[in-house]
Amino acid sequence: MLSLSTIGLMVSGCAIVLLMPGPTNTLLAAAGLRQGVRRCAHLTAAELAGYLVSITLWGLCFTHASHSLSWLPNVLRVASSLYLAWLALRLWFTANSIETSAKGVVSARTLFSATVLNPKAILFAGSIFPPAAFASVMTWLQAMAIFAVLLIPIGLTWIAIGAAPRNGRAPFIRPALFQRCASVVVGAFSVSLMWALAH
Repeated sequence: MLSLSTIGLMVSGCAIVLLMPGPTNTLLAAAGLRQGVRRCAHLTAAELAGYLVSITLWGLCFTHASHSLSWLPNVLRVASSLYLAWLALRLWFTANSIETSAKGVVSARTLFSATVLNPKAILFAGSIFPPAAFASVMTWLQAMAIFAVLLIPIGLTWIAIGAAPRNGRAPFIRPALFQRCASVVVGAFSVSLMWALAH
C-alpha cells in the first residue's frame, strides 16, 4: 500500500500534468466547443482507458529495465524535466491554437488513441507514479483509483472550458489565457523535478 506522503506527491504531480494542455485536453476542449458538456462527458472514460493502458505498459517496462539499469530512473526524470520545459515553451507560443481546433466531432476511439500515444503517460509512469504501483496488483489498483478520481473532474473541466464560449457563459475564461497560465505551471514543475534530482 502507498504511504500518505507518496499519495500526496502523486496527487500533486498527477493533477499538475493532467491540467496541462496537450493532445488529449485539446481534443476534450474541442469536443466541448463543438458538442457541449453533456454530450461529451463520456469522453473522460475513453481518456481514462487510454491512460490505464499506456501508463501500465510504460510502468512495467521501466520497472523491469531499472533492475538491470539502475541509472534509468534518474535519466528518465531528467528527460521528463526537459520535456516539460520544452512543453511549457510550446504551450506559451501556441496558446491561440486551442481556440481554432474544433474541426469536427471527436469520437471516443479518437480520444482513446490520442491518449494511448500521449507522451504524458511516460511522465506518469516514469516520474510521478511510485515504482511500487507496478510491483503489486493491489498497489496498482490503489494508484489507478487515485488517478481516476483526479482525471474525471479535470477532463470534465477541459470539456467545460471548451464549451464555455459556445454556451455564452464565463466569457472571461479564454482558453489561450488558460494555456499561458498552464505553461507557467508546467515550467515550474520542470524546475522542481530538476531541483529534486540535484538535492
